[in-house]
Amino acid sequence: MTKCLDSWAVLRWLEGHEPAVSRLNALMPERPVMSWINLGEVAYVIERVAGAQRSQRMVKQLKQQLTMDLPTPQRVLEAAALKANHAMAYADAFAVATAMAHGATLLTGGPEILHGDPSWSTEDLRA
Repeated sequence: MTKCLDSWAVLRWLEGHEPAVSRLNALMPERPVMSWINLGEVAYVIERVAGAQRSQRMVKQLKQQLTMDLPTPQRVLEAAALKANHAMAYADAFAVATAMAHGATLLTGGPEILHGDPSWSTEDLRA
């Protein structure tokens, strides 16, 4: 099955947190999918912590390792509907909408996603 990553997954991977590191390292050759919205979230976090140049280098690297999903107008409205009906951040709604559109399992540690609607497939990277 296809895998999808949210910003939580990528940030824990970049920070070296297990078990996210081992699981994502094994998964990267398969080029998991990620929304550009979530990559933007990773980029701003890295820029705040390590500066713009580090953020730009990391975005370039991630674009080579991931299948990037550019949100369509339909995806934007799907994310909006998810946000309207579930207690989650808007960026998280994009991660869920992207995973659902690709028939993918969303890898995350975000409790709002993991304890959300059972109709979306998730995998907990915290344990």
